[in-house]
Amino acid sequence: MQNSLIDHFSSIIGEKSRIVITSHTNPDGDAIGSSLAFMWLLRNFGHDVAVVIPNMYPGFLSWMPGIEDIIIYEKSSKTARKCLNEAAFIFCLDYNTIKRSGVLGDILPATAAKKILIDHHPEPELDDFDFALSIVDISSTSELIFHLLKETGLTQYIDEQIAACLYVGIMTDTGSFSHAIKFPETFRATASLIEAGIDAERIHRLVYDTFSENRLKLLGYAISQCMIVFEEYRTAIIYLSKKDLKAFDFQIGDTEGIVNFPLSMAKINMAVLITEKKDQVRLSFRSKGNFSVNDFARRHFEGGGHYNAAGGNSCLSLSETIEKLRELLPGIKEEIDYLYE
Repeated sequence: MQNSLIDHFSSIIGEKSRIVITSHTNPDGDAIGSSLAFMWLLRNFGHDVAVVIPNMYPGFLSWMPGIEDIIIYEKSSKTARKCLNEAAFIFCLDYNTIKRSGVLGDILPATAAKKILIDHHPEPELDDFDFALSIVDISSTSELIFHLLKETGLTQYIDEQIAACLYVGIMTDTGSFSHAIKFPETFRATASLIEAGIDAERIHRLVYDTFSENRLKLLGYAISQCMIVFEEYRTAIIYLSKKDLKAFDFQIGDTEGIVNFPLSMAKINMAVLITEKKDQVRLSFRSKGNFSVNDFARRHFEGGGHYNAAGGNSCLSLSETIEKLRELLPGIKEEIDYLYE
């Protein structure tokens, strides 16, 4: 836990100031969970705190404490800009480079605020920030915040609502504790959050058992009609066009988790979800074992993320993107062709 933020954190939060917390574009459970938890913590210390995110969060997070206070740039750009320009400190949570903040990426560098990174993604661009706490091996940014509070002697300030937010971040970024768990400290952290009074079973239901009928039908359609298995390369892809999404009344968050289903096949070591958006094609990668989708996404799809979970983009059409991926598979056959147990 050696990083400049550890040494400066007490002084940063010691004097009341205006603070903005930001997250990456298309914020997920960890981005929202860590942001809200940090918001509540800083407000408890008397700071004027706002959370500004680039675009809408998934609907299954709408129950989280304090989520109604979040400022969404796409809906309230003027308010968001005002908050950012008036801030003394801007905390950048769950992203490792300013460009991952989407529409905020053009605003953040121009603000006078000190920029502070708290993140667990590999290869951070630390020159973007004045202070940083970046540890790749930790499961989630939410767990990283827990350890920050532990290292600075502030865990007594973790109340039930802060604990609930941190638990959502850890739970979702580990796929309900099925991956990205390298150290027992992850479970010690979650045990402490449960001791703070949260109902872990209820939180799990609120996140994972809130499918709409259309979302469940989209999942069935995606697997039955839009999955291609390249058995020779231990890879499966699922592709969804704008027409497909419209047919099932797509809402933000409806494709969450779809990419994981092909990995449940014993013969598959990499799964890819390819989704046609308004102005680009989005790719989501997952892998088992020793194949780095982070490296693959960085090399070929202007993306990145974690070793076994990453994202990327394509300016090609949906069909051209599928073909590009198909043409790349022979080149990674030796890397991906192993027996994972």
